[in-house]
Amino acid sequence: MQTPIPTLFMRGGTSRGPFFKESDLPADIATRDRVLLAVMGSPDRRQIDGLGGAHPLTSKVGIVRRSEVPGVDLDFLFAQLQPEKDTVDTTPNCGNMLAAVVPFALETGLVQPQGETSTFRVLTLNTDMQCDITVRTPGGVVEYEGDARIDGVPGSSAPITINFLDTAGSVCSGLLPTGKVRDVIDGVEVTCIDNGMPLVIFRAADVGRTGYETVAELNADTELKARIERLRLACGHAMGLGDVSAKNYPKMTLIAAPRDGGSLTTRSFIPHVCHDAIGVLAAVTVATACVLEGSVTEGIAVVPEGDAKKVSVEHPTGEFSVELALDPANPQNVTRAALLRTARLLMRGEVMVPASVWKP
Repeated sequence: MQTPIPTLFMRGGTSRGPFFKESDLPADIATRDRVLLAVMGSPDRRQIDGLGGAHPLTSKVGIVRRSEVPGVDLDFLFAQLQPEKDTVDTTPNCGNMLAAVVPFALETGLVQPQGETSTFRVLTLNTDMQCDITVRTPGGVVEYEGDARIDGVPGSSAPITINFLDTAGSVCSGLLPTGKVRDVIDGVEVTCIDNGMPLVIFRAADVGRTGYETVAELNADTELKARIERLRLACGHAMGLGDVSAKNYPKMTLIAAPRDGGSLTTRSFIPHVCHDAIGVLAAVTVATACVLEGSVTEGIAVVPEGDAKKVSVEHPTGEFSVELALDPANPQNVTRAALLRTARLLMRGEVMVPASVWKP
């Protein structure tokens, strides 16, 4: 006997996965996690018995509810699963899946459209991060088609604007969890930073690479991956995160000089697989490092003058633009981060959960 659970299968930015109303999932966390593993088909490399897409970017889940926090409309809990692991990680954020939260809430009646556009404040429960998300709702219906394009997704879609309100120290103790803008850890110069996503940023040249390698080349580079993991474990302790061997953060980002007109080139690991693009909050965090004096991006990143800066983060499949506003009195303080994403409802229905899942 299988149990049906209502779900909307959605793309958010360059990620995708099932979205659920919190009330449709078990309240007990251990049971909920077993249900999510069954839904995605983990652990299995192909995730053949579930909805997962055999990649971390397509092994994600969104859980949404009406918020009881004053001034906040929706609460969002993001869950990261892995194809070959039996883990459900609700510690980090995901700015890509975040883009689908308001469309999901509108589709399921958690909120009502406000006019030609609808803006709602969303609290990401993973890290207590708030943002305002605006979607197009002409005629009271979510619009998915439009002219907005984001690299990593074919075609074009309606724009979704995300304005982050307070992202510094999302998981760590602050923007610069080591207390420095640059450290030498395990023999490598790094910037350990968290402006929405804990990242370790380091120059590709410092680990003997160009930073322009393809995703396939980097994923096949076992020597480099072992070196990066050793560095990640050391940085985890330095950032106050403890033993991160079983955690999906900090993410590791190689940087090099831009070569396609952007601000700098990146290769991002999440944390052991090279990303085909770069995560939303990882892009925000990299962009922030670019405007901090003394970070490892200094001498590499090309950043415009002025208090309002558009930072173009190049990645393997294109670029990701982040708009930053700096405090005129303290240019080391980023006061606003905004960006453009898209989302699409792919399927609605029920996902079937085997009876055995409900038994511990």
